[in-house]
Parts: sequence; structure tokens; C-alpha cells
Amino acid sequence: MKILVINGPNLNMLEKREKEFYGDITLEMINANLDKIAKSLNVEIQFFQSNLEGAIIEKIHGATDIDGMIINLGAYTHTSIAIRDALSILKKPFVEVHLSNIYSREAFRHKSFISDLAVGVIAGFKEESYYLALNALVNYLKSNKS
Repeated sequence: MKILVINGPNLNMLEKREKEFYGDITLEMINANLDKIAKSLNVEIQFFQSNLEGAIIEKIHGATDIDGMIINLGAYTHTSIAIRDALSILKKPFVEVHLSNIYSREAFRHKSFISDLAVGVIAGFKEESYYLALNALVNYLKSNKS
């Protein structure tokens, strides 16, 4: 089983962002922890981060050999119809992840352009959101094998 983790803009700067929303962890630390969990589940995991919308779209377009994705688009969650369209074209199951509870923050963060395409959304548990997403996605993929 292959899982792709896509992280969008500013997630490479987690340690410099608001601690109350994002904690003290770096993206590299999250990825290392995800890698350990994936190995324990016998899952191959790949990581991709970009601050560029087009690069994220290209990565999605090329992700034909994966079984599913974990996606934290950062601000693009609330703005990018182009990324939504790419996800819709690819038709791979994914879990949308947010470190913070987007519904307890500014009103513009309450709208996600991808939630209705996702098999699930996990938000508000800081880095634990990713770990929950990985376990949930693996269980989803195992139970929906054709």
C-alpha cells in the first residue's frame, strides 16, 4: 500500500508559526513520526511539500501509482479550485488534515474547497491529526479493497 502526504504553503515553517495553533513540532518531525507509523503498518509513505499551487497540482496529476493521500493544503484549502479539480480528476481517496481547528478560527478558514471530496477530515489535534489520518486512511483502504 502506498500513501502520499501532501503539505501546502507555510507548513515548512511550522516551528515559526503560532504555537497555540501549530505547536512546537517541525514538518520534518511530523514526517519522521509518520514514517515510523507507516513502517509499523507495512505501508510505503512518500512526502511532498510545496508553497506553490502549480507544483501541488503537478504532484497530484502524477500520483497515479498511489493508493491514497493525506493532504494539508494550508491556505490553499480555502482558495484553490484548481487543486480541487486536480483531486477530482485523480479520483484517489484522501484524508484532509488540519493542525488547528479551522472552525474555531477566522471565518474565512471555515470553507474548504476539498472536504466534500475527502473520505474524511481531521482537524484540531496539532500533529496528532496526521497520525490519526494515517491510521484512518489505511483502515479505509483495507476495508474498501476491490
